[in-house]
Amino acid sequence: MGADNSPSNVVEAPPLKPIQIKSRLAPAPTGEPKYAATVKTASGGEIKVGDPNVTRALVALMDVHAVNGGAACHWGGPAAFAEVNAAIHGLLFSDSGREWYESWNFVNDAGHAENGIYALRANLGFDGLTFDDLRKFRSIDSKLTGHGESHLNPEGVLLSNGPLSSSVGQAEGLAMADKTAGNDRVTLLVVSDGASMEGEAKEAFASIPGLAAKNLVNPFVMVISDNDTKLSGRITADSFSMQPTFEAMDDLGWNVIKVENGHDLQAVFTALESAVAAAKADPTRPVCLWVKTIKGFGIKATMENSAGGHGFPLADGEKMPEWMDEIFSGNVPEEFAAWARELSDLAAEAKAKKASAPAASGPKKEKVQAGLARAAVKAAQEGLPVYSISSDLAGSTGMSGFQKSIPGRHIDMGIAEANMVSVGAGYSKVGFIPIVDTFAQFGVTKGNLPLTMAALSQAPVIAVFSHIGFQDAADGASHQATTYLSAVSAIPHTTVIMPSCSGEAESLMYQAIKRFHDDRAAGRDGESYIFFVGRENYPVEWIENADYPWGRAQVVRQGSDVVLVGTGTLFSQAVEAGELLAKEGINATVINNPFINQPDIETIGDAVKTAGGRLITIEDHQSRCGMGAQLSHALSRAGIAHTVTSLGISGEFGQSAYKASHLYDHHGMNAAKMVEAAKAQLGK
Repeated sequence: MGADNSPSNVVEAPPLKPIQIKSRLAPAPTGEPKYAATVKTASGGEIKVGDPNVTRALVALMDVHAVNGGAACHWGGPAAFAEVNAAIHGLLFSDSGREWYESWNFVNDAGHAENGIYALRANLGFDGLTFDDLRKFRSIDSKLTGHGESHLNPEGVLLSNGPLSSSVGQAEGLAMADKTAGNDRVTLLVVSDGASMEGEAKEAFASIPGLAAKNLVNPFVMVISDNDTKLSGRITADSFSMQPTFEAMDDLGWNVIKVENGHDLQAVFTALESAVAAAKADPTRPVCLWVKTIKGFGIKATMENSAGGHGFPLADGEKMPEWMDEIFSGNVPEEFAAWARELSDLAAEAKAKKASAPAASGPKKEKVQAGLARAAVKAAQEGLPVYSISSDLAGSTGMSGFQKSIPGRHIDMGIAEANMVSVGAGYSKVGFIPIVDTFAQFGVTKGNLPLTMAALSQAPVIAVFSHIGFQDAADGASHQATTYLSAVSAIPHTTVIMPSCSGEAESLMYQAIKRFHDDRAAGRDGESYIFFVGRENYPVEWIENADYPWGRAQVVRQGSDVVLVGTGTLFSQAVEAGELLAKEGINATVINNPFINQPDIETIGDAVKTAGGRLITIEDHQSRCGMGAQLSHALSRAGIAHTVTSLGISGEFGQSAYKASHLYDHHGMNAAKMVEAAKAQLGK
């Protein structure tokens, strides 16, 4: 490789002109906010902006509706951003003479704070939003998704967000493209301190001022909310301080303006005006507005909470009247007081109903990842050098169970999934057994190259990637990993495993750790093992006292008419479909297939032959390149004739929903559809 010194002829081309794409963003609201605060402008005038306390109140109320529907929500982030977003929207919508989006690119990278923008815009009347619209937040019937998504809400979202820092580089591209096109437009980007830990953010933090210095970037203002808090706790205490990073922004070429109190609305607005004026005056020096905030601001309990009340801290709305009173300092507008009473009454009714309900019966259930943690603890107790390396989400992935049980054997790398995997490879090379963990979407998108390089460097890792497919229902498409199997199944020296119950997870994780140890101790390169799990509770086992031989599929029902194969979170649907078919006199073999890229062709192939080649698969993944596709390909290579119907996602993104089951039903990924497919193959 080297410089291209080959000769070439310069040719004529028409002037560069972009495609004329009509913006789908809604126009600026024409009236004043329903509940307003007043700020003074640099010119001596005044403008009305949305009251930040009203934003906080609406976020609390709308979150309770989502929680009642079965979803989790974010409170801490939008509470911290309330003044920042009020000031920004005051500027965005104060332009006259042309549409606001012709003057501004507004990009919110802080996807966990998107509900605060919905609340603010409902107060402003943007895009016809009303307070009633907020009641369906995160439901499958609403475009107000868990994180901002332009494919469902193009009227309000310019760039989809969610995975932290994913929008930073895109915002840079907008500003550069505007410069290339000759557009007179300022880019305003909102970022959290947690997102600033990501590799993509650090790349853009350097390249934006670097390219701006070459006059390649339009005026650019980035607002960083710094409250030293992430999902699982305090950034500095859990990982490392971000203050040196922010202090270095000036050296990178940013014009840094610091706001010590990000909850002083006037101070924030004044600083924002100054930032925009400075960026316009000298586009070669972008502006970084470094704003000190408090996550969960407005409620004492969340302000003091180690995670700032990141996820909504209440199970229901029982305390809503108290929250409204605290947010408004006792002067609660009646419509908010009434709304709070409504939710409080609903909570009381639900509590009474639960108390009088009979005790739940049936098999014991728990999260699948609980088994993974138990296996890691067991292996560590036996003297194996297991070490946990996390990226802020150990409480969600289940690995916190190991970290609490075996103190001193873990590190949190902060919100930096790619770095987490690479650090794990380093631990592997030294002789440890590293277990890295995060959500599947982040693990396979941000961690894919590090996973490949780990295998290539003979430094395998064990990965626990949770919240696969539609399991992360409420967070929406940006958090829903639907290509995770296809993303990693072809990495050499990598085994992809989808346990469907905690008993299976415990056995297979323990075996993986032992295999890892034995390979490395014997001088062999070893394999990386990637475990994909959901987030919901499932039976601890499908067969009482089951064994889980390595590399083998599990047959839970024998039949001869058709074969139903499931994996992971949707194996339960295959079990149910087998029972439903039996009631109609159709005998199905039901198989649990946990080894995705190394399927047990002996077991599954024999069953398929017995059933005359009739095969139905189901998975929480895109049908293309998923478990069913890999299984069918393996059967074909083995010379086993079959007809396969694969139920999965058909080339679409997901969306927010209160529960994963709503999305499974919407996309035809359930037991009823398996029954239909089986009967269709049988000609019934």
